[in-house]
Amino acid sequence: MAVQSFVAESKNTWEIAAPAVLTAVFQYSISLVTSAFVGHLGDLELAAVSVSENVLEGFVYGVMLGMGSALETLCGQASLAGFVKLSLSSAVILCLELWSYTPIILMVGCLKNPKIAVDSISICMNLLTWTLMVSLGFNASVSVRVSNELGAGDAKAAKYSVGVNVLTTSVIGVLFMGLISGTIGQFPLIFSKNNEVIRETSKLGYFLAATILLNSIQPVLHGVAVGAGWQSSVALINIGCYYILGLPLGALLGYKFQLGVRGIWTGMLFGCLVQTIVLLYIVYRANWRKEALKAEIRLRTFDNEDNGDPAINSRKLPSQSNMTSL
Repeated sequence: MAVQSFVAESKNTWEIAAPAVLTAVFQYSISLVTSAFVGHLGDLELAAVSVSENVLEGFVYGVMLGMGSALETLCGQASLAGFVKLSLSSAVILCLELWSYTPIILMVGCLKNPKIAVDSISICMNLLTWTLMVSLGFNASVSVRVSNELGAGDAKAAKYSVGVNVLTTSVIGVLFMGLISGTIGQFPLIFSKNNEVIRETSKLGYFLAATILLNSIQPVLHGVAVGAGWQSSVALINIGCYYILGLPLGALLGYKFQLGVRGIWTGMLFGCLVQTIVLLYIVYRANWRKEALKAEIRLRTFDNEDNGDPAINSRKLPSQSNMTSL
């Protein structure tokens, strides 16, 4: 029975996640391939394109992706008077995370020999972001599944969906981590033939592998927050972990202790680790029956505000007696 439930939920997950993964991966692959070609033209050219893609394009992409994610809550739990609040909070969650890469590039550019430093970290960032696109597909999947199940009053199904999605992306993250760890001296060759760039990038290989693993889990937890309507809380967690903890620590290690790029990346990795642990704790401690009741309230509020539209008011809302308790 447990196997059948897992297979059924996995099927539901992949039906939503697969198209989202393919769309995100193919869209970002344009930038990845561009960087790979430009990197073979020269180190300065790679650094210039990296700053353009990770700072300028990344800033705009964060806004678009963040605002788009708001619909995943609103379509599942419409209100889930709070329309503007949920939209802005959803945007902030992803924007803050994607924008955290921008100051890292700028910080690395202030190190000694900035051309090589920017080249090495941009190669790692390109691969990190490319793998992140896979996780964002499951971000969409889990947010839709959680919001739909909570909206239907099935708290048990919502919780089970979280577990299936986290397990699936964790396995994918381990595979990516193993691939990077096993090709420490080879993967930089995709972007550059400069021995110095290859050497400096290889030094970041294990940092990259660890970050990829965390970033395979983290977007799914963000998706749970979007589906359950916890955007405001998670946005504050992002601010604390990345901008109050991670980036200052990276600056301290990179400049004060002269650890360079590895010090800056260590700060980002630590912030990412703390954020993942906090989000896992919140999801683990969540009262899903209570969240289902909140979803019912949102749906009833939406119906009451709809000015008596018979097409909407005639739908059957989940009653408290039908809620699945945990």
